[in-house]
Amino acid sequence: MSLNIVLVEPEIPQNTGNILRTCAATGSTLHLVRPLGFSLEDKYLKRSGLDYWDIANIQYYDSFEEVKEKNPNGVFFYSTTKTNNFHSDMKFVDNSFIVFGKETKGLPEDILQKYIDKTIRIPMRETLRSLNLSNSVSIVVYDVLRQKQFEGLEEISSYFDSSHK
Repeated sequence: MSLNIVLVEPEIPQNTGNILRTCAATGSTLHLVRPLGFSLEDKYLKRSGLDYWDIANIQYYDSFEEVKEKNPNGVFFYSTTKTNNFHSDMKFVDNSFIVFGKETKGLPEDILQKYIDKTIRIPMRETLRSLNLSNSVSIVVYDVLRQKQFEGLEEISSYFDSSHK
């Protein structure tokens, strides 16, 4: 399954590095929309991404509109706390793009209103504002992959042979 994670103007290098690791581990493509709130040379970004930078597929864009233009066959979903649509209720398809906003503000209101029927959220207590961005991406990515029976991810059944008991 082709899965795409879009970060619109991410601000915290450690979150982006952690998300890059999740994308590398799952074979998902990471799409970064500028401006980024950090330098790509940032030591915290590099450290949190470990040695996955050469493994991950990363695309860069100057606007969200450019993401849409360059991926006309993508099926887009928009993560927000401002919807009643649980991520787990959506049916994700091949070439799904899951769009996340910046850590301090989320996605712009005009994007959310334009695509309100494709908004998703992770259930949580009402009194909290939001989850950490990298945690949110991980939750959604692995639920999408669960829906597809973890297609394309390696099984480690050989680990459990008699030599590891």
